[in-house]
Amino acid sequence: MAEAAPEPGWLASPAQLREDGGAPGSAAAWDPAASRGSWEAGQGTGEEGDLQTPPRPATGGQDSSRGRAAAVPLARPRREKVQAARTMGLALWEVLGLLCGVWLGVGAAQQSTPAAPTVQSTPAGPKLQFRLAGYPRKHNEGRIEVFYGQEWGTICDDDFTLANAHVLCRHLGFVAATGWTHSAKYGKGIGRIWLDNVNCGGSEKSITDCRSRGWGNSDCSHEEDAGVICKDERIPGFVDSNVIETEQNQVEELRLRPVVSHAKRPLPVAEGIVEVRHRGSWAQICDENWSSRNSRVICGMLGFPAEKKVNRNFYKPVSRSRPKHRRREDFRGTKRLSLERQPLNYRLHSVACLGTEVHLSLCSFEFYKGNATGVCRAGMPAVVSCVPGPLFATGNAQKKKRQRQQTGQQRVRLKGGAKPGEGRVEVLKNGEWGTVCDDRWSLASASVVCRELGFGSAKEALTGARMGQGMGQIHLNEVRCLGTEKSLWSCPHKNITQEDCKHTEDAAVRCNVPYMGHETTIRIAGGRTAFEGRVEVKHAGRWGTVCSTGWSTTEAMVACRQLGLGYAMHAVTETWYWDASNVTEMVLSGVKCGGHEMALSHCQHHSTLNCPKTGTRFAAGVICSETASDLLLHAPLVQETAYIEDRPLHMLYCAAEENCLSSSARNANWPYGHRRLLRFSSQIHNNGRADFRPKAGRHSWVWHECHGHYHSMDVFTHYDLLTSNGTKVAEGHKASFCLEDTECHEDVSKRYECANFGEQGITVGCWDLYRHDIDCQWIDITDVKAGNYILQVVINPRYEVAESDFTNNAMKCNCKYDGHRIWVHSCHIGTFQGVFLGGLAGGPLLFLMPSSGPSAAGDALSEEANRRFEQYPGQLNNQIL
Repeated sequence: MAEAAPEPGWLASPAQLREDGGAPGSAAAWDPAASRGSWEAGQGTGEEGDLQTPPRPATGGQDSSRGRAAAVPLARPRREKVQAARTMGLALWEVLGLLCGVWLGVGAAQQSTPAAPTVQSTPAGPKLQFRLAGYPRKHNEGRIEVFYGQEWGTICDDDFTLANAHVLCRHLGFVAATGWTHSAKYGKGIGRIWLDNVNCGGSEKSITDCRSRGWGNSDCSHEEDAGVICKDERIPGFVDSNVIETEQNQVEELRLRPVVSHAKRPLPVAEGIVEVRHRGSWAQICDENWSSRNSRVICGMLGFPAEKKVNRNFYKPVSRSRPKHRRREDFRGTKRLSLERQPLNYRLHSVACLGTEVHLSLCSFEFYKGNATGVCRAGMPAVVSCVPGPLFATGNAQKKKRQRQQTGQQRVRLKGGAKPGEGRVEVLKNGEWGTVCDDRWSLASASVVCRELGFGSAKEALTGARMGQGMGQIHLNEVRCLGTEKSLWSCPHKNITQEDCKHTEDAAVRCNVPYMGHETTIRIAGGRTAFEGRVEVKHAGRWGTVCSTGWSTTEAMVACRQLGLGYAMHAVTETWYWDASNVTEMVLSGVKCGGHEMALSHCQHHSTLNCPKTGTRFAAGVICSETASDLLLHAPLVQETAYIEDRPLHMLYCAAEENCLSSSARNANWPYGHRRLLRFSSQIHNNGRADFRPKAGRHSWVWHECHGHYHSMDVFTHYDLLTSNGTKVAEGHKASFCLEDTECHEDVSKRYECANFGEQGITVGCWDLYRHDIDCQWIDITDVKAGNYILQVVINPRYEVAESDFTNNAMKCNCKYDGHRIWVHSCHIGTFQGVFLGGLAGGPLLFLMPSSGPSAAGDALSEEANRRFEQYPGQLNNQIL
C-alpha cells in the first residue's frame, strides 16, 4: 500500500528536521518503509521557499499567535489514492533489479567510464534521461520530464524547491536554475508521475541522491506538474546526448519587421516580414505554401485577434533592369524599399499550421541546414498582416469601431488582472455575470476568450482562482474549445451544478498583447526594491518627475501597470528618502487617471506645469506589488437583515460623537426623542490574493473611548439612500471602522483582531462581519419621506487601499418606504454613481470606476438589467419575491 498522506495542518519545523535525520537535502537514502514521523519531517522544508504554500508573514504584536508560524510552511492537504497493485509490482521489480545491480556492480567498478551528464543510473540499473517540454517556452525552461522504466513521466510540484531545480538543470546541461514553476504552468504532461515530495539540498550530482517518496509513488495529478527555469549558460564540455524539444525544435522569439524602417509609424507593428530569433540573430521564414492559418498563429502570438490578406507585390524583390520608357522617378519609392531591406537569412520552411495553435512551435515546420545554399528559390520571406484589437486600434475608423464594441453588449469579460489581457474569465448569462470553472480549462479555450476580447492567443490558461475568486453563479464547466470558435459560448460545455465547482476553481487567462512600448517612457528610481521608487517619466523628449499634488491610488495603479510591476499598493506623495537619481526637473503635473489606462500619458494632465511644490522631495512615487486584495460585500445578507428601529436619543451619545447621525440630530432635544434608523448587517469578504491592510500605520490609529477600540481607517464604507436619479436623501454614513477577521473559510486561519490593540486587516479567505445591532451600522432616515429609493453601500470609497478590482466595491438594493415600514430587495453588486473630486482647473471632475478589462461594466448584472433596476416602480404590498 502507498504511504498515507499527512493530515492537513501538520507543521514541520527546522528543529524537527534536525531531530528526524539531518538537514533537508541529505544524500542519505530514503526508506519508503521508514516511520511516519521521518516521512513527515521531509515535507515542505526547502529554505528557498515553496511557491505552492508560501508562509504567511508574521503579523506582529499580540496578533502573531493567531496566525501560522512565520518561518514554517504549512503542509497542504493531500489527496489519498490507493495504488496497491502498481506500487507492489514496482517494489518487487526494484528488489530484483537491486540484486542484479550488485552482481553487475563488481565488473562495472573495474572498468567504469564517465557517463554523459544527462544519463544517471539508479541502484536498480535503468538509465535516467531528462527533457524539457511544454509550450510556450524558451529553450532553457519548461515542464521537467524524466525517462524511467522505459516510460516518460513528470515530477510533482509538492514541496518542490529551487534546490531541486538546481539539480535537474544540471542534468540538462545548464549550470544552475534561476527559478521553478508549479501547477503545470507549461501544460499538463501525460503518463506516469515518477517523483513526488522531492527534497534536494542543491549540491547532489543526481536526482536519485535526493529524498522523495520513491519512484512511481505519488498522489498527484498532472495539474501539479513541476517546471524549471535554468540559467542560460551551458556546463563547459557538456555532451548533450539527450536534447529533446529544446533548441533544435523550439522557436524562441518572433517578430514582425516593417520594411520601411525609418518611416514614422505608431505602435503596434501589425504588418511586416516574419522573423525568428536564432542563436542571437534574426532569420526569416520561407513562404512556400504559406497559408492564412499560418498567419493566424503568428498574429495570435503577437497579440492580434485576427489576420488579413497582405499585398505580397509590395514586398517582392525589385528587378535590376528597368524598361526604357519608365522614368527614374517612377522607381524612387520601390528603390528606397529595396535598399532598406536587410540581407535575407532563412531559418524555417514548410510551415503548416492548423490555425488553432497558440505558438508556432506547435506547428509542423522544418529547419534549414546550417550550410544550405540557394534556399527558398521558389518563394520569398513570409509576410503577415494582422488586425489590431479595439484596445490597440489607431485611426478614426478604428476608434469608432472600438467605441461601438465598448458600448455594445459583451458576453465575456476579464476581471481582477493587473495588466491588459489578463484576468478572471466572466461570462454573461440570463442578465447576470458569472465565472467559468477550471475543469478541463485549456490554452485552446483560453485563446477563444482572448481573441473574442480583441487580444491574441492565450499565453497561459490559469486555474485555481489565480486571478482571485469571482462572485455569483458559475455559469460554465468543462469547456472544451477547438480554438476556431468565435465565442466561448460556442464551445462545448456542461451545465454547472453547485456540487461541481466552487469559486476557488475560477478559470483565468493571460493573453498575448501587442508590444506598445509604454515601458520605455517611465521608470522608478531610489527604491529599496525593484517594486518601489520615485516615478520618472519621459515627457516632451526629456526625463523628469511628476508632481505629487493630487497623486492617488488610481494614478499609482496606472504607473505600476505601465512599469509591468502589477498592482499599486501605495501612492507616495513625499519621496525625499528615494532621491537616488540625477533627474531633478519636474515635467508633469495635474495627473488624473481613471485607473484603467495603459500609460500615464493617456490620463488627464496640465498642459503646462503647475505644481505648488516642485522640489524632488514632493515628487510622486509608487510601491507596487504582484498581488492585491479584493473586497466584496455579501449582498444577500443586507437584504435579509434590513429593518427599521426608532432608537432613543439617550442611547446615541457615542454614535453622535463618531458622527454617525444625520446633521439634523444636532438640533434635536437631547436626550429626549428618538432617531429612525435603517439597520442591516454587512459581511465584507476578501476574495483577492493579498490581505487587506489599513493604509495608516498603528501610530496614527484613533482611539474611541465610547466603543473601546482603535479605528484604523477614517473612511471605510459609505451608506447612502438615493432616489432613482441618484440624488442623496439620507446622509451617507462615513464609518471609521476597526478591521478584523470575524470568520474564515475552513482552511484559513484568522490573523487580525481589534482587541488589545491587535493588528487590523482582513485575511484572504476571511470576512469582517458588522452585525445590525452594532453602533453606527445604519443610515439615519429620520428626515426621509415615504417613497421608492435605492440603498447603496460602497466599500473603500476613496480607494485609500489598493485592490485588484474596484468595480465590485458597491452594492445596490431597491427600497420601498411607506413612512412606517421598509422593504429591501433585489440587492446586488453594482457600479456606484461616481464621486466628485477636485478638477484640473478648479472645476469638478466626475471620477468613474476603473475597469480591468475591455468591458467597463463593473456590475454583477448586465447593463440592460441594471437600467431596469433603477427604473423600479415600487412595491404595492408586502409580497416580496
